[in-house]
Amino acid sequence: MRKVSILLLFLTIVVCAQAQVATNIYWVQFTDKANSPYSIDNPEAYLSPRALQRRANQGIAIDEYDIPVNPQYLQAVADCGAAILNPSKWLNGTSVHVTDPSVIDAINALGFVASVRNCPNDLKAQEQKERWLANEMKPTASSRGFRGYYGGAEAQVIQLHVNELHDMGFDGTGVIVAVLDGGFVGTDEHSCFDNMREEGRFLGVRDFVYGSNSVYSQSTHGTSCLSTMAAYDPNNMVGTAPKASYYLIHTEDGESENIIEEYNWVSGAEYADSLGVDVCSTSLGYIDFDMSQWNHPLEHFDGKTAPMSIGAEIAASRGMVCMNAAGNEYGGYCTLGIPADAEHIITVGAVNASGTRADFSSVGPTYDERIKPDVMAMGEGTYVASGYGWWPYYNGDGTSFATPVLAGAVACLRQARPYASVQQICDAIRACGNRANNPDFYYGYGIPDFSQALELLNVGETPMEANEIIGVYPNPSHGAVRVMLNGCAKAELAVYDMMGRCLYKYSFNGLNHTTLENYLNTLESGVYFINANSETGSQTLKIVLTR
Repeated sequence: MRKVSILLLFLTIVVCAQAQVATNIYWVQFTDKANSPYSIDNPEAYLSPRALQRRANQGIAIDEYDIPVNPQYLQAVADCGAAILNPSKWLNGTSVHVTDPSVIDAINALGFVASVRNCPNDLKAQEQKERWLANEMKPTASSRGFRGYYGGAEAQVIQLHVNELHDMGFDGTGVIVAVLDGGFVGTDEHSCFDNMREEGRFLGVRDFVYGSNSVYSQSTHGTSCLSTMAAYDPNNMVGTAPKASYYLIHTEDGESENIIEEYNWVSGAEYADSLGVDVCSTSLGYIDFDMSQWNHPLEHFDGKTAPMSIGAEIAASRGMVCMNAAGNEYGGYCTLGIPADAEHIITVGAVNASGTRADFSSVGPTYDERIKPDVMAMGEGTYVASGYGWWPYYNGDGTSFATPVLAGAVACLRQARPYASVQQICDAIRACGNRANNPDFYYGYGIPDFSQALELLNVGETPMEANEIIGVYPNPSHGAVRVMLNGCAKAELAVYDMMGRCLYKYSFNGLNHTTLENYLNTLESGVYFINANSETGSQTLKIVLTR
């Protein structure tokens, strides 16, 4: 059996069982969200203000995916004798823990249950995976001799030109990153995270594997991944987003390889979304499981079949920029791990400091012949922090490490361009890759230059031509709109309807954009015109609103 890929070269009604014995875990799929106490019209009941603001910034409407699983359904399943583990509103179901087989019969009899899926494990296969992980958790000692500001991380930072964003003041400040991983041993003690803790940028943790209050167990993998972004230990190690804020989310069970972990991840991504997270970094991936009936054949790698890939697509549609490791399954044809096949995320492969692809880095294409990985970052000889106090830093290998290196750069880009859509950011990253003119299934679009991505988004975030006075985006809009002044000190605006009636006049200086946006967002669906006059000329802009 080809083992899963990416815990890489080293190693609510929610009632959680103390330890999830996967043999007794099931996935319960519901038919609908009918008669829910939640509604699209009252998203404040289930999304944080920051999550709502992120949607407003990008013009994303609330839809049925956002509505939580019907709590009455969860209660009915619990009344059958099941322990509710992790509900998923995006997949409209829940994982449960059951010890009595008759409980499954009772759940299947519920009218709103579409199916119940058993998620067992083969204990012998679990033992094999534990030995495999033990062999891979052998990092090599650091050989970096220089000690500039970035310390041993200098090569991986400069390779993406993210240091140039730092020089402009874009270091992740105000951006929230979620790291979804298999464990964060030592994160609560390592000195490279002292600054994050002291400044209150360590925002919290959540465990979707054991339901505990701690994520500091099982693996140091998440700690090392986090350090490539969050470390701030000048002259020893500074990451790509040293001033961002972070949530740590445990979704991967290092003691098994079970498809329930894909469902855990989706619940974790939903949790990140509800908190208003901007960027998700995941160094996990799935191909084969302990029980072969859940293995992913090639046709599953179409970006819309595997549970985790479906969840990744929905996460991106909510306005979160998601990065996922390509995998460490070498070359060939489509050696990716789920959800690296998802279309609207950035799948990251690994190169060394000279920009040459690491021979272990997984390749595409997807089953439907899309280019993956999307881009590359340093994942061979990457400088990372260890979760073990006696060995603070080392050089590690894996697309696991390339992914957060790049995710930190994306956090800086998001800080600089808060209104850019996920699609715009992803397109800009691909477009500024050093192989953008000739992408392939090994390097994707190549190693991105984030200083160029920033320049591309000067246009991409606000779709205005050089001779335009104002820009309204998104346009057409299904929700809130944003307005920006282009290249002039102020403009006199008038808003007209299709009949030519003047509805509103306003003196716009760019700093008072909120007042104008608030007015435009009161308008009903329809076509409107904004006439703008400034010292540079006159412009009439058509805007289309579909509420």
